[in-house]
Amino acid sequence: MAAAGGEPSAQSGPDDLFNHFYTEVKQIEKRDSVLTSKQQIDRLLRPGSSYFNLNPFEVLQIDPEATDEELKKRFRALSILVHPDKNQDDLDRAQLAFEAVDKAYKNLLEPEQKKRAVDVIQAGREYVEHNMKEKKKQLKKDGKPQFVEEDDPEMFRQAVYKQTMKLFAELEIERKEREAKDMHERKRAREEEIETAEKAKRERECQKNFEETRDGRVDSWRSFQAGKGKAKKEKKPRSFLKPPKVKMEQRE
Repeated sequence: MAAAGGEPSAQSGPDDLFNHFYTEVKQIEKRDSVLTSKQQIDRLLRPGSSYFNLNPFEVLQIDPEATDEELKKRFRALSILVHPDKNQDDLDRAQLAFEAVDKAYKNLLEPEQKKRAVDVIQAGREYVEHNMKEKKKQLKKDGKPQFVEEDDPEMFRQAVYKQTMKLFAELEIERKEREAKDMHERKRAREEEIETAEKAKRERECQKNFEETRDGRVDSWRSFQAGKGKAKKEKKPRSFLKPPKVKMEQRE
């Protein structure tokens, strides 16, 4: 049951709290969705946008339950707002903003990419809900009122938003690490491939040089052997000095 002014009362049940939260989210999305071209460009390029823009639903400001037709209409409206042709005085930033919108739309056109994004958002919501339950358990154990700040719809929305952004960022960091590792492995494999090819080339060249110089080596060996044989044939017998003959003296 809601209290005056549309706020949920202390006796409101989970369904009332969720309905109020959902209504507020829709109101915020409706308010933000009509930002001017400059405001949309600023939003898409704000500090930390490299991580904020990992959530394609956040980029397009559209609900994960939106139909394909709603997604298409939202993309058209937003892409027109930030298109460089419409922002001639801010071409570079408009181009970056348009690329972010285009990338988000294409990701959501891919069933697997869309499911991945929905799963991350759901995981963020479940994480916050689990934390709320744990906090309330502890409060009950301590004998304190079981009210946590996330019971406030706006605080709950912020908590889910922060956790979802954190999950998207963690997944992106893991993706980049895997990409860097794969690149390193490919580089190492390529270097080994080049080294193997160069080694094989050197061996082929060595074998080629060996084959090309073989005849010359054989001829040299034959000439050497022939020279040795001729030298043997022409070799004179060794002569030894004969001792002088001793004349015998004749006695008278």
